[in-house]
Order: sequence, then structure tokens, then C-alpha cells
Amino acid sequence: MRFATIKLSSGPVCAVQLSGGGFLPVAAAARAVGLSDPALLDGRLQALIEGGDAALRALAPVVAAAEAGEAPLAALIVAQDRATLLAPLPRPEKNIFCVGRNYAEHIAEGARAQNTAIAVTEVPVYFTKPRTAVIGAGADIPIFSHVSTQIDYEVELAIIIGKPGRDIAKADAYDHIFGYTIVNDISARDVQRRHGGQYFKGKGLDGSCPMGPVVVTRDELADPQNIGLRIFVNGELRQNSTTAQMIFDIPTLIASLSEGLTLEPGDILATGTPAGVGYAMVPPTFLKDGDEVVCEIDGIGRLGNPVRAAAREPAASAGRVEI
Repeated sequence: MRFATIKLSSGPVCAVQLSGGGFLPVAAAARAVGLSDPALLDGRLQALIEGGDAALRALAPVVAAAEAGEAPLAALIVAQDRATLLAPLPRPEKNIFCVGRNYAEHIAEGARAQNTAIAVTEVPVYFTKPRTAVIGAGADIPIFSHVSTQIDYEVELAIIIGKPGRDIAKADAYDHIFGYTIVNDISARDVQRRHGGQYFKGKGLDGSCPMGPVVVTRDELADPQNIGLRIFVNGELRQNSTTAQMIFDIPTLIASLSEGLTLEPGDILATGTPAGVGYAMVPPTFLKDGDEVVCEIDGIGRLGNPVRAAAREPAASAGRVEI
């Protein structure tokens, strides 16, 4: 199944995308057919993920009935061209886990650009992006020119955890996955350098984590370790690779990250980016106001976002006291 969070007049709701492209709001559909599963009635994708395989099994015949055009479900479907997509998990429960330097060619281009030696690490390199960075398809990627003039892009396959676990064995890793989505790891390269080369600040600015357009359940991708991913800036192909080129594969990432650290339903793990980033181009080329960035991952879809200059927040009034 393919899940999205769409914006309705009543607020954001979890919806399943049907084969024709339309979206069926999960909670409304569950109520219409008399289901009582709290995971389906909650209205959030997070709750559905926490409901696990049982929630998906309960939802499957509802989706089939909607696909067949059965009443009253047909009346609930939101046409694709009328749906406003938010990030599938608009406000994740935690920071987004991320992996750095997980494609050899990306490491090599970074070494050339920085004129330094960068070795492949023996274990994965992790960092996080705050949940305030998350935006959905079509939302503006903001450029805070008073903070950074070197905003870059990175297309990444992201894993959504479904089954909780700690010290997960590689052999069991896929059993803990709910599904997959696309993340664009927007990065302020000058901020990264300014803060000692560590990742968090330069990759944690507001709007720096476009995500979506949908989450596909794990059964939708027959081989997530061999799918194409690419990125276009203003129609120009910049990154073009496959997940087969990862240094640390998906089971290794989950096993490593979960060592002594509990992964929970709804946790997001972005798995790294291939070569083709802007700072490694000759000359370096960064995103600017008016650009359009489109990420693609086979089997998931396209995540497009415009780039817009953001106004600086006005300074707080002098003498103001917060209590």
C-alpha cells in the first residue's frame, strides 16, 4: 500500500493512495464500513504504523472495496489533482536518523572538492535532523541568506520503522521495516564547516528535510537494495545511482543503529546519498531562490520542492521577558 498525509478542511489525515491516483482517507473509510480498530480510526499515519500488520490486514479489504468503486467509499476519495500533500509523517515522534558517507563515489567527490583524504569508515556514520526540518512535497525549501549561501541537495532512500526493537540482528532487519519514502537531505555546507565539520547544525535548518510524497509499505519494493534514485535541479539531472551502491546495506544500518538503542514505530532512517551534489561540482553550484528540486526513487515516486528566499525573523522587542 501507499500512504500519504493529505490536508483536508478538517486538518491533516492519513490516506491510502489507490491505483487510479486518488486518496482514500483511512479513518473516514474505516468509520464508513464500521471498523473499530483504533489504529485506523485515529487518522494519523503514525497510529497506523503503530497498529502493525494487524492494522494493514484490517484495512486491505476496505481498500479493495474502494478500488471497486463500492459505496459509500467511492464518495470519500479525494482526486489526486485536488489533494494537498503534506509530509507522510508531518511531525515525527523523534529526530530523523541519517547516515553520512554511505556511497563510495560521494566520498570520493567530497575528497576532491575539499582537497583532502576521506576514508571509508568501518562502521556507519550517524547524525540526526530535527523534526522541525520536515516539509512535504510542494512546500518551499527556505534559504536563510543570513545563515547560509551554500544550500545543497541530497536524494536519499528513507526507511520507516514498523516493529520496535533493540540489538536487531541483520537477518531480522527487514521484519522491523514498515515501509520506505524519499528524503531530500538539504545541507548548508558553509554552516557545516563553520561548526567544526559536524553535521547537525548544517543539516538541521528549518525546511531542510523534504519528505514524501508517500510511504510505500515494505511489500511494495521487491528489492529495496537495488532501486534507482536520482535528483533534478531545474530539469538538469544531478544525481543518478542505485541503492546497490550503498557501502553499508539496509540490514547493516538497522543492526548497527539499534545496538543498545531502541528503534520504535515511526522512526525514520535516511540511508545516505550518492555522488552528484552541488558543492562537488566544478565550479561548486548551490541552490538559489527560484530553483526547483525534484527527487525520484523507483517504486516510490517524485518529491518536488521549489526553493525560496526566506525572510529573517524580526528581533524580539527589547525588554521582553518570557515566563
